[in-house]
Amino acid sequence: MKVCRVVAQVVSTVKHEAYAGTKLFAVQPLDERGRDIGVSYVAIDRARSGVGDTVLVLTEGNGARQLFGVTKLPIKSVIVGVVDTVHVP
Repeated sequence: MKVCRVVAQVVSTVKHEAYAGTKLFAVQPLDERGRDIGVSYVAIDRARSGVGDTVLVLTEGNGARQLFGVTKLPIKSVIVGVVDTVHVP
């Protein structure tokens, strides 16, 4: 799991059938202090998040397949939760 910020919605008129009826977002990984790290990537939304939200992103293909209940799925990154607060001592 990674903590990320949703930076933009991704719109595609032609996409794989596995993405039908779902929202795609560009997410930016964050460090423990909320600063950008690494490069952004696309994640499918399962948590009803929106641009500007801090989210938890599952970045493991097998976990994504389990969430969708299928054995073959072209999805690696899934937004699985919206973060309310992060406490760093």
